[in-house]
Amino acid sequence: MKHLRILFVLLALAVGGAIYYTQYVQGKEETDDARFNAYIVPVSARVTGYVKKLAVRDNERVRAGQTLLIIDPADYQIRVDSAKAALAAAEAQYDQAAQRLAVTKVSAPSSVTAAEAEVAAAKADLARAIKDAARNRRLKNVSATERQIDQTNTEEKVAAANLEAAEARLRSAETSPEAIAASDAETRMLLALVNERKAALAAAAQNLSYTRVVAPMDGKITARTVEEGALVEPGQALMAVSNPYLWVVADFKETQLTDMRVGQSVEIHVDAYPNLRLTGKIDSIQAATGSRMSLFPPENATGNFVKVVQRVPVKIVLDSQPPADLAVVPGMSVEATVYVANQK
Repeated sequence: MKHLRILFVLLALAVGGAIYYTQYVQGKEETDDARFNAYIVPVSARVTGYVKKLAVRDNERVRAGQTLLIIDPADYQIRVDSAKAALAAAEAQYDQAAQRLAVTKVSAPSSVTAAEAEVAAAKADLARAIKDAARNRRLKNVSATERQIDQTNTEEKVAAANLEAAEARLRSAETSPEAIAASDAETRMLLALVNERKAALAAAAQNLSYTRVVAPMDGKITARTVEEGALVEPGQALMAVSNPYLWVVADFKETQLTDMRVGQSVEIHVDAYPNLRLTGKIDSIQAATGSRMSLFPPENATGNFVKVVQRVPVKIVLDSQPPADLAVVPGMSVEATVYVANQK
């Protein structure tokens, strides 16, 4: 009889264990190596200067584009004003060169025409002067006086000199293509200078805009290290903005991934709030183990090898975010239960 009672007790324990395993163990994968995560964006300075105004407090909620702090803009405003003046001077020089080029393009061809006409007229005058001087020399002591001969000889020389001067002006006028090319080159050089000054002004204006540091996204201020009056440098971390959208990263043993799939339901318990129950779904499974993605991955090339069960991070997105009145923040610990067989 005693043995029969022991047998019944063992049978009851076995049935109870089977029921417990079926209801509470089978179809689930659990881990307490899990935590909340969120996008945390560092806020850095992009220009050098002293902080003139700090516009936010620690843990304050901010909106994307909201001013966080202002770096003294005085020096950068001076650079903008200087760049504007340099641009105005370059534009004035370019306008003058463009006008000269337009005038040269019109006047140069007309100068050639006028010079050709002067040469033709000078040739005619020289021919007439040569003819008059020759006639008077033939009529010397007949009808032409010595004075008349001297006068016509002088007129011949003057006409020859005028022709040489007209031909020189024609040769000068015929260089108009070179003059136009030189004027065009000067204009293009000054246009390049204008573009350079515009780029310098744009850079100065951009640096001026960097003196106003704004929030990169909606969230809360965290890790603030800057105060009013502090000197900041480009790249220096000033604070960070933590996005309110949370998800869970749970590290499961590699042996727990056998039946785990994207889209499976997950139940989440928050250590800080035992009565808070959240639900979610598997979003993705990391493509490498946590140890492999660490700063110093383990190497087992020495021959001394001890097999250690690896853990793989699994990203879990929440069906709904935690209540806003609870201090649920990135890094807080949770327990995650995945219903791998959808037996929830």
